[in-house]
Amino acid sequence: MTRLFLAAGAVLAGAFGVVGMASPAMAQGTDGTKVNMVIVYGNDKCPDANNDKEIVVCARKDESERYRIPAPFRATTGPQNQSWTERVKSYEMVGAAGTLSCSPVGAGGWTGCANQFIQQAYAEKKAGTDVAFSKMIEQARALRESTIDAEAAKTQAAVEKEEKAYDARQRAKEDAEDKVKDDGAATTPAPAPAPGK
Repeated sequence: MTRLFLAAGAVLAGAFGVVGMASPAMAQGTDGTKVNMVIVYGNDKCPDANNDKEIVVCARKDESERYRIPAPFRATTGPQNQSWTERVKSYEMVGAAGTLSCSPVGAGGWTGCANQFIQQAYAEKKAGTDVAFSKMIEQARALRESTIDAEAAKTQAAVEKEEKAYDARQRAKEDAEDKVKDDGAATTPAPAPAPGK
């Protein structure tokens, strides 16, 4: 009976997860950038980023998938679709009590619950979704960082060029001032001696 309630809870959580996937999801990276994960269908346009602090990642699916239940949730978990291996595993757990059993019966029955939750989480992760947003976000970040490096190098080269031009103008100005001083000193006659001396 408990397993039935857990299975029903998992189905409801999955259904609400589907609703959450239909709308854009916003996440924030460690560097302060916001990541907008969107699933688009057919020839729909992927939304543009609003500013430099936002990354938009679009997963494109076929138009025929627009109104369908997402693939991970299409298969039912009923007994008619369960393999014999899984049935045998469930029969092995029937009547299990005591240490590492994750049951309220017997001493230490609770000790197996953490292991059961971990195995269930790995199974759900393995079933997962058909959209790998984490990989798409990594690719988008790498692309963005490569353009940032190229723009930074271009800006740095322009700054260095302007600095050299400024230094050249300053040297030319100083040379002109020195030349004026030298020319003025050479053309200025020596003062005449004072009369009577």
